[in-house]
Amino acid sequence: MNKKLEKMSLKELWQLFPIFLVKHNKEWIKWYEEERKSILSAVPSKSIKRISHIGSTAISGISAKNIVDVLVEVNDKADLDIVKNILINKGWLCMNMTEARITLNKGYTEQGFAEKVFHLHIRIVGDNDELYFRDYLNEHKEIGKEYEILKLSLWKKFEYDRDGYTEAKTDFIRKYTNLAKSLYGKRY
Repeated sequence: MNKKLEKMSLKELWQLFPIFLVKHNKEWIKWYEEERKSILSAVPSKSIKRISHIGSTAISGISAKNIVDVLVEVNDKADLDIVKNILINKGWLCMNMTEARITLNKGYTEQGFAEKVFHLHIRIVGDNDELYFRDYLNEHKEIGKEYEILKLSLWKKFEYDRDGYTEAKTDFIRKYTNLAKSLYGKRY
């Protein structure tokens, strides 16, 4: 009998769901659109301020984990819980929760990744640095390629250490997010 995901240790989860990168897939935008429509049909529109495709699958032409990241910006803390509870009832798993941020996942099974995998980041409107990073890399293709090279260099080293992989990319992401914010001003 397989162990339930919520009963697994972090080490067991990382073994079951390793870091892996694939070439850019044009289907990711379709996956995002389908999921966006599904979320909008389930959640009252007054609770959501904006839904955005973020993460490496939203950056044109670069390799990425085969996981579509979605940012849902809500009006306030009350809406965080409303959206979370509705989506958990629709099959999403709550992976992390703080006072102002909630992360839900879909496509993780006791046997490993499903065909389509999503990370949903629910945040209060304005907590959206990922939009600046995404736009900057899409508008500056050479920086997007640098990011891809960095990710590929980290993949095998951190294959079973998601936190280490994320931390190793932090300086690069922070540098270009800050540059984008200074360039774009208050875009979002």
